[in-house]
Amino acid sequence: MPVVVGAPRSGTTLLRLMLDAHPDLAIPPETSFLAAVAALNESDGDLRTRFLETITAYPPGAPNWQDFGLAREALAEAVQMLEPFTVADGLRAFYRLYAQRFDKSRWGEKTPDYSLHVGTIAALLPEARFVHLIRDGRDVAASWRQQWFSPGYEPEVLARAWADRVEAARSTGSACTHYIEVFYEDLVARPEQVLRRLCEFLELPWSNQLLNHQERAPKRLEEHRARVSLDGSFTVSHAQRLHQQRRTMERPGTGRIGSWRETMSDEEVQRFERVAGKLLIQLGYELQGNS
Repeated sequence: MPVVVGAPRSGTTLLRLMLDAHPDLAIPPETSFLAAVAALNESDGDLRTRFLETITAYPPGAPNWQDFGLAREALAEAVQMLEPFTVADGLRAFYRLYAQRFDKSRWGEKTPDYSLHVGTIAALLPEARFVHLIRDGRDVAASWRQQWFSPGYEPEVLARAWADRVEAARSTGSACTHYIEVFYEDLVARPEQVLRRLCEFLELPWSNQLLNHQERAPKRLEEHRARVSLDGSFTVSHAQRLHQQRRTMERPGTGRIGSWRETMSDEEVQRFERVAGKLLIQLGYELQGNS
């Protein structure tokens, strides 16, 4: 089970769509609920009901259940049939139902913030194989701060948020049986080479369809429905979400590498590098003053 993690705006949706183009593999839009269901106490009563409520009403402020195209009743029926019931098997039932929508036999996961929960997911789903997508943090910051889900606008805030996710995934992932790092810059420059390596890691037979993800991407991204708050107001519209991911509907290219040079001032870059410069160097990126 591939689990794609990485800081937001690192290219995780692009990689999700590439892998999802495989004829055997289906990866849903971001779920976000794995840590929440992992925290459910299996000794408490009516675990099935609490499991269903958590998945279908998460995140609490603006649930994303409609993104998956599944009927709540179908998941409830699948969960009811599990005996004994465990959270792990309930999750597998959810992913299986999703994959069945596309007549696929395998499933995966892509949620950037699972970078912070690699250990929890590994313990819950031992079949998980973590694919950590890493991108130059300055490019991440330049893109992230324009989005509705940005942690802030100031370079220091973005640098810390990026570094926290990258360091958490690397630290916990290194202790996992199945963990691999992929650089965004390599993925867009040499997609076939990188994707063949990932297929080997995931024990997937190679398919040339992975190189033509853009043919299916517009249809797949239709799942990204509007996020509506409990009071009925829009958190983000369907159109905004499509715009946010518009470049994933194109063939991969290197045009966005180093885009921070055009969109961040020298002062902003220096402020970012003061917080995250050491990590940038560890990952093989050059600092502004050294380029």
